[in-house]
Amino acid sequence: MERLNSELYLHNCYIIQENERLRKKAQRLNQENQALLSELKHKLSLANHKATKHGAAAASATSTAATLPHLNHPTSTPSNSIPCKKPN
Repeated sequence: MERLNSELYLHNCYIIQENERLRKKAQRLNQENQALLSELKHKLSLANHKATKHGAAAASATSTAATLPHLNHPTSTPSNSIPCKKPN
């Protein structure tokens, strides 16, 4: 029984570590998405400004900017680290 508990504990530790790794990867991807979205909004804003300046249809660029997804969802809070040591 003690051997089974130890094996399950170690397996849980592995799952916790993998979860932490995936959480960090998700945070990095979210930051990258935020940067790309910001860049896209900036480019659309410049295109809209140029279109308005030259008398072109600015409404098209404005409607495109309005349909961009909002990616500022709250990210998960960092989980408490649980040290994985073999139980006594």
